[in-house]
Amino acid sequence: MYNKLISKKMKMAVVGLGYVGLPLALEFAKNFSVIGYDIKQRNLKLLQNRVDPSGELSEDSFDGRDIIFTSNSEELRDASFYIIAVPTPIDKYNSPDLRPLLSATLAVANVLKPGDYVVYESTVYPGCTNEECVPLLERVSGLRVRRDFKVGYSPERINPGDSEHSLRDTMKIVSACDSESLDVVAKIYESVVTAGVHRAPDINVAEAAKIIENTQRDVNIALMNELSILFNRMNINTFDVIKAAATKWNFIPYTPGLVGGHCIGVDPYYMMHKAAELKYHPQMITSGRFVNDSMGGYIAKQTVKKLLSNDLPLLRAKVLVMGVTYKEDVYDIRNSKVIDIVRELLSYRIAVDVVDPNADSNAVEEEYGIKLMQTPDGQIKPASKYHAVIMAVPHREYLSMTESDFKEFLDPKGLVVDVRGVFKDVIKDLRYWSL
Repeated sequence: MYNKLISKKMKMAVVGLGYVGLPLALEFAKNFSVIGYDIKQRNLKLLQNRVDPSGELSEDSFDGRDIIFTSNSEELRDASFYIIAVPTPIDKYNSPDLRPLLSATLAVANVLKPGDYVVYESTVYPGCTNEECVPLLERVSGLRVRRDFKVGYSPERINPGDSEHSLRDTMKIVSACDSESLDVVAKIYESVVTAGVHRAPDINVAEAAKIIENTQRDVNIALMNELSILFNRMNINTFDVIKAAATKWNFIPYTPGLVGGHCIGVDPYYMMHKAAELKYHPQMITSGRFVNDSMGGYIAKQTVKKLLSNDLPLLRAKVLVMGVTYKEDVYDIRNSKVIDIVRELLSYRIAVDVVDPNADSNAVEEEYGIKLMQTPDGQIKPASKYHAVIMAVPHREYLSMTESDFKEFLDPKGLVVDVRGVFKDVIKDLRYWSL
């Protein structure tokens, strides 16, 4: 398989061209002939014009790549090695939503041939590939795994907004349905990952490894969020505590904050789903999710309390929320917990303006029903006096702000709510609060 791919006698297909699939497809396209498949027509038009819809990759990332972009599933027939990298979100009940994964699997199953490989990168609960995806591949194609086609799993490790830990520089976990296919999958990934690959003993182990990477972070951040609530009642600044504790060699400086997005804020629910199937209640994971999912409302309530302590009638209060993406320096608004802050403030009938230099205003309105404040020239910027400014997402565009900048659009008795504590040593005169 590898020799036929490298000689371009066979083609590779990457199904799903989001923040995971696109960089993977472009990296493989340096050496292999790649079919990039996605069902989103808007994104395909951007890709065909050498534009990354996620805003992560520059135009020159498309240079010299042997790749086509298509939404025609029939073109997938030309491939022999398939990588599925579609989103695995949760539904409104916080249960795994496998529809994108199964839809992508169905598209591949319809064109699957003897000798083909299917490798999954989408984050799932342990057992999902073998229990949900493989049976669908077999049923639709009429083929049998191991005998007729091979299956592998290599969990994504892309970190949006992080230029340091690239695909090439981050060790990749690989797994497959047997030792023969594991050698093939490992060799193919080794061709693009200079940091090397780790061969997991089976697919279930690789799936579990991905889940606990983010579940561990979720639980640790939840601990810091809970401590920040306690420290707030003691009038102790959490970031001062962390700075002091970090002087010990084995202290891990996790910080409090909003936990949204499509990884840390989602993956633990996949583990909880599997636990429920096994009739086990995972107390730490569940508690961590509860704490982190509550933080948006908590921040809003603390803001309201401080406005009231300043004798300000809430019906006259005006608050500016800076940043709406799920994390700094990305375009992605999926599962943003900033929305929880905004909605909680609105429930008190407080006037709220929201700005963000990265988020697409149409996407925010479509997804959450919230209009970003935007001037006629297209520049998003505050244009009024506010009683509170909530620095929710510290994008790089905001980091150079001084106290004078905040004073320009804050009432003299105004409050700065600094969720991540990045302006703790900047704000001296204005009222200030952070987690």
